[in-house]
Amino acid sequence: MSAVELPQAGGSCLAEEGCITCGDTALPMRVLDVDGESRLALCADEAGATEEVAIDLVGPLSPGDAVLVHARVALVRLEFEALR
Repeated sequence: MSAVELPQAGGSCLAEEGCITCGDTALPMRVLDVDGESRLALCADEAGATEEVAIDLVGPLSPGDAVLVHARVALVRLEFEALR
């Protein structure tokens, strides 16, 4: 099993089982709109469901960009092909 160690929390997050805190997994989403002042982006998943997402960790984004989102936080910018 692959795991990401979380020494400050005293646990780990198993990729196969999801987040140890909330049971969720990260999902690829497409940026639809960005509010630079609030550092939030409106994003859509592949089914078209939308969510406001914090973008502080990934830097400036533009509509059309792809991000990996967990708990309404964009964790990393994805390459365009990742959502195909």
